[in-house]
Amino acid sequence: MKIVAIAGSIVGSKTKTAIQYATDKLSEKYPDAEVNLLDLADYDLPFSDGRNYLDYQDDAREVTEMIMGADALIIGTPIFQASIPGTLKNIFDLLPVGGLEGKVASMIVTAGSQRHYLIPEQQLKPILGYMKAQVVQSYVYIEDIDFYQKEITNDDVLYRIERLVEDTMTLTRTYQKMREEKEAEYDF
Repeated sequence: MKIVAIAGSIVGSKTKTAIQYATDKLSEKYPDAEVNLLDLADYDLPFSDGRNYLDYQDDAREVTEMIMGADALIIGTPIFQASIPGTLKNIFDLLPVGGLEGKVASMIVTAGSQRHYLIPEQQLKPILGYMKAQVVQSYVYIEDIDFYQKEITNDDVLYRIERLVEDTMTLTRTYQKMREEKEAEYDF
């Protein structure tokens, strides 16, 4: 099983800290899973211009193929100006419309205050649904006060990330089993 955890911004450290914790828990609890951390700050990605993802080269091709080859995604995003960052939206724009079909997607959101807790519901979930991902309904919302010196200091947040990891893996295994049963119905 392939899991890709996306740190969806090229600036700041909180989202990457949270996603790194999630990938550490994935590797610890599910050693049979192939876990990759996709930090957008490590890639030089062009803005999407509507081309087929196969027409892109270099980092854009690598990133889109990594995402489309995953069984599950854990998407980490900060909230900037009451929205997801353009770098994360660009990733979705680089992918084909059905690029997330059959994949489970969960979310970890970092923000400066409580005021933006509905952004994942109003912006990210609709994008994931449109791209045909199976979305884990609960998500982890983390505020600035939960961090200190690039570490998560709130035990409840750590627990919620661990629970999100479990929910993501449970849903991924469930959908894999459903696909296997459906494929077994065909006699060829």
